[in-house]
Amino acid sequence: MIKPIEGFSKLSKDEKIEWIANTYTHNSEETIAILKQYWSTDQKLQQLHDEFIENTITNFYLPLGIAPNFLINNRLYAIPMAIEESSVVAAASKAAKFWQHRGGFKTSIIGTEKVGQVHFMYHGDTKKLQQFFKEVHPKLISNVAPIIKNMEKRGGGINKIELRDKTAELNHYHQLHCTFETLDAMGANFINSCLENFADTLKKEASEYADFTKEERNIEIVMSILSNNIPNCLVRAEVSCPVAELNEDKGISPMEFAQKMVRAVAIAKAEPYRAVTHNKGIMNGVDAVVLATGNDFRAIEAGAHAYAAKDGQYTSLTHASIENDIFKFWIEIPLALGTVGGLTSLHPMVRMALEILQNPNAKELMQIVAAAGLAQNFGALRSLVTTGIQQGHMKMHLLNILNQLGATESEKKALIKYFKKHTASHSAVVSAFENLRNQA
Repeated sequence: MIKPIEGFSKLSKDEKIEWIANTYTHNSEETIAILKQYWSTDQKLQQLHDEFIENTITNFYLPLGIAPNFLINNRLYAIPMAIEESSVVAAASKAAKFWQHRGGFKTSIIGTEKVGQVHFMYHGDTKKLQQFFKEVHPKLISNVAPIIKNMEKRGGGINKIELRDKTAELNHYHQLHCTFETLDAMGANFINSCLENFADTLKKEASEYADFTKEERNIEIVMSILSNNIPNCLVRAEVSCPVAELNEDKGISPMEFAQKMVRAVAIAKAEPYRAVTHNKGIMNGVDAVVLATGNDFRAIEAGAHAYAAKDGQYTSLTHASIENDIFKFWIEIPLALGTVGGLTSLHPMVRMALEILQNPNAKELMQIVAAAGLAQNFGALRSLVTTGIQQGHMKMHLLNILNQLGATESEKKALIKYFKKHTASHSAVVSAFENLRNQA
């Protein structure tokens, strides 16, 4: 029976690995060897990785690929993508090449406003709370001055602080709903520091407010935290061309292809089960760039899916239309990204990825990421409405299957050649592999 361990965080890295290997794995020597195999031989680099998080035992690698030929606002990009899923980089690259010769991606920033909230409980007269807020508002701003000084110098800071009555949703619940401009920083630490200062000021001033009763003075701060729901931190990316230029050579006419694409998006708008998978494909492209540039892909996922459900039903993040024989395909997506702070200056791979992207500011990175998501969705839908998703995906997945089967290099070459002309399902690959082995 496994027993809890005390003081795990105080163990050395070697001791942590030894305990994990001996306690939870069948072959401790193999486990230790695998974990240490992924350590960097550069001790300074390894120490840097060790200090990113707590209880580090090794590094976990993901492939870093490049999707070239992205023409975005008449500027050419090669986009770094960190992802483990087969065919994502290939699909993005193929879509980028397709649109490069049809005007490329046109992108624009709709807004960059970010949100944070102080959640608190107040037992008393709401009108008195509203009057208190009006009087305390200047102090909320003045008390946070040391925190926002540098951000304001760069043109950012606090946009607005609102008192919101949420008692219809939860008894006694109110909030300070605050909006911020954080420029090239994602801004989580800045926003949270401001919010905690607001909370301290709110509680202190309430405790001394003459017009409050004793109970009203006892405001309970529940929590102060930024929100990853950022509907006003929004970017748009679009591609368009005459329908006649959609010469897919897939056995269908350009107009039929355009109509199939529009219907595919319409289905994702109408059917949440389809919309979830549809948007997951978008996030394949988005997350891969977000991860490569050291940003928070979990926050991006949460914000994007909240935006997809903003009108009461989960729906497609992309849109498509045919007007006057022009095919348009576009996305509007919230993206809170940063190009300074966090890992952007610490992680060597992140620094390199940003350099490959020509050192974008946060707004430029938003537009690059949105274009990658749109390209990914276009590539997926193009396959779905023509040849089907499995033909291309399984051929890209072929090497993973062969590696699992332990294929030699000569066997890989033979089977890759074979599946250029045959459908590559998992069972078909296993069968072909076994036949090849039996012939040897």
